[in-house]
Parts: sequence; C-alpha cells; structure tokens
Amino acid sequence: MSSSYSLAKETYAQLGVDTEAALQTLGQTAISLHCWQGDDVGGFENTGGSLTGGIQATGNYPGKARTIEELRADLDAALALIPGSRRLNLHAIYGDFSSGKADRNQIEVSHFQSWIDWAKERSLGLDFNPSYFSHPLSASGYTLSSPDAGIRAFWIEHGRRCRRISAEFGRQLGKPSVMNVWIPDGSKDLPVDRKSPRERLEASLDALFSEQLNTRHHVDAVECKLFGIGSESYVVGSHEFYMGYAVSRKKALCLDAGHFHPTESLADKISSTLQFVPELLLHVSRGVRWDSDHVVLFDDATRAIMEELVRGGFLSRTHIGLDFFDASINRIAAWVIGTRNAQKSLLAALLEPIAQLRDAENSGDYATRLALLEEAKTLPLGAVWDEFCERNGTPVGPAWIKEVKAYEASVLSKR
Repeated sequence: MSSSYSLAKETYAQLGVDTEAALQTLGQTAISLHCWQGDDVGGFENTGGSLTGGIQATGNYPGKARTIEELRADLDAALALIPGSRRLNLHAIYGDFSSGKADRNQIEVSHFQSWIDWAKERSLGLDFNPSYFSHPLSASGYTLSSPDAGIRAFWIEHGRRCRRISAEFGRQLGKPSVMNVWIPDGSKDLPVDRKSPRERLEASLDALFSEQLNTRHHVDAVECKLFGIGSESYVVGSHEFYMGYAVSRKKALCLDAGHFHPTESLADKISSTLQFVPELLLHVSRGVRWDSDHVVLFDDATRAIMEELVRGGFLSRTHIGLDFFDASINRIAAWVIGTRNAQKSLLAALLEPIAQLRDAENSGDYATRLALLEEAKTLPLGAVWDEFCERNGTPVGPAWIKEVKAYEASVLSKR
C-alpha cells in the first residue's frame, strides 16, 4: 500500500467513504470491450468489404488487425494494460471462417468455438451481437422491418442463430452472455408510412425471440437510436418503440450514449428505464455532434452515467459495454484510454460521500448537498485509482503509453 493511497484512504474515511469497499466493487464490475475497435468494424466475413447500413469508421491509422490472430494479439496487448474485470463483445461478422465462409443465416457455434476457447484461457466472459449491416440483404436500408418477407425471414434466422451462439457462450464460460439486437432500418428522407415498418419489426422480433433459452446463459437486449447515417429522418427502432418492446416482453434495453440528441442526458434515463425493464445494457461511447463514437473520456457525461448506477443501486442490473471505434489513432491505445476512463468514472462514483449527500438532500439542505458534490471533485481519486492499477498488476499513470508504443514499433508497424 503506497503512502499516497494511505493518505487518500484517511481523507475519504473522514467523509464516511470506505475506499476498500469501492476498490472491491470496481474490481467486480466487468467492462465489456468491443472487438470492432481493433479493425474498424471490418470483421472476417469479407476481407476488404466496405461498411454500409449506418456504420462508418473514420481515419486510416496504420496497423489495424487484418486477421483473427492479429485481432486477438491486439486484444491481449490491450487487456494487459487494463485493470479489473473485463469481457469481450463480439459481432457476428467476427466469426472464425477459416474452414469456409458461412452466410449470416448459416452461422453456427462452430464458427465461434475458437473465440470461446480463447476467452476461457483468459477467464473472460463473451457478449454477442447479430450483424444487420454491410450485407447485400441490408442494402435497401431495411432488415427485420423490410416489406420483403424473404428478407425478413433471412434476418430473423440470423438473429435466432446468434441467440443460440450467445447461449453457448454463457454455457461454456459460466458467465451469461448479453446479446444485443441493433438494426439500421430507417429512411434518409421523410416517410409516408411510419406505422407498417414498426408493425413488421415487432412481429420479426417476436419470431426471433420465440425460442426459450436458459437465462443463466443468455440475456436478450434491444437497442434504440434517434437517427443514423442514411436514416436521418426516420428510425424504425426508436427509443419509444424499443422501450415499449422491452417493457412488454421483459427484455433488457440497451442505451447507447451516442444515440440521443446531444442535449439529452443518458444518465437521467437510467432510473426511469429500470423502473419498468428487468435489466439495462449500456453502450458507453462519446458522440460529438452526432453518433460519431469517439473514445470515452473521463468527462461529465461518463461520470454522470456511473454516478446514477451507483446512487440508484443499479450495478447488479446493468451490463456495461463500450461502443466506439476511432481509426484515426492507435487502436490499442483507444481501447486502453476508453476502458480506463470508464473505470475511473465508476470509481469516482463509488467514492462519493453518498450517505452524507442523501442526508443533506432528505433534510432539504441543498446548499450542503451542492457543497459536498463540489468538494468531492477534488478529493484524491487519483491515488485510489493508482492503487487499483497496482493491485491488478497493470501500469500506473501514463506508464502504459510506453508499452503501446513498443508494441506499435515491434508489431503494428510491420503490418
């Protein structure tokens, strides 16, 4: 235990905050890293294929992963620099197709068994996502809500197979897998009929989710969006649609930090949503003017999300994942920066003098509440974070940057 941490521990204790309890909770709260940061959402289904369907990665920094082996090596490099409990979030296009390509409605557990084995060796859990983009049958802009019954049937089958794969992740790894359904369906310009696509989407989702799976192995989630690239005027799966669907079908609702208007607070939606849905999936990202998926910062928006989870006692009902992809900087550094910032934000929330804050609020002493909130901002959080990194055998402070630079020089620059 460092002297700086000892002093920080005493400082927090004076406000009734147990830093050891905070460190324990932080260590037990898994952050799910998103595989698609490592290769700009390319996947291994079609080498060199372009992104379509509301997905766009900007930048061309050298050294992106081109194969499943390179992506796993890059993930290992990132995981070595991130303390605490981690998971990996996979998209369906990241299957192991070394034995031959399989279309989206043909994928099986065998295409992901090598990922399961890889995760098991590292004691990681896996999460999953069907891939409803960058495919000939998503070119119209409509998948599960398409007016073409054949297209809907194709994508329903894709979702069904993904659920079985997700459940197998959970069964083999002993940690439930969260499978999130996001589709790009919508219209660039104003539609005349907003109702029919939503009726078709509701029916498609019911068909997709019809098979009963073991909830100890698998969790279903649905993700809403305000607008997307190519669906600026109308998104079939709006917040209201998926909120209603999640409530009525008892599904987890996915809230993405970049999927709302820039002036909306995702943090404010958490307690309202969890009043009516069983679980929440968070995609922690950073939209800049639009859903641009910038690397997560230790900023007010991210801290507010984590504060709400802690203040409301929602951590046990919330799955935290990351969803950004920046191709303009070192991709491993992006993983490390974003994940560590999400963890720092959670630690800051866990170190709030919540008992005193609640007492002040409940007694109507709002001046004391405001004063404590402001004073907490300059408490020695950094010393507690450094202690967490030290205990988890990861670099303290900016020391990890040297390791990323060394990996770039020895591995990434040679690609």
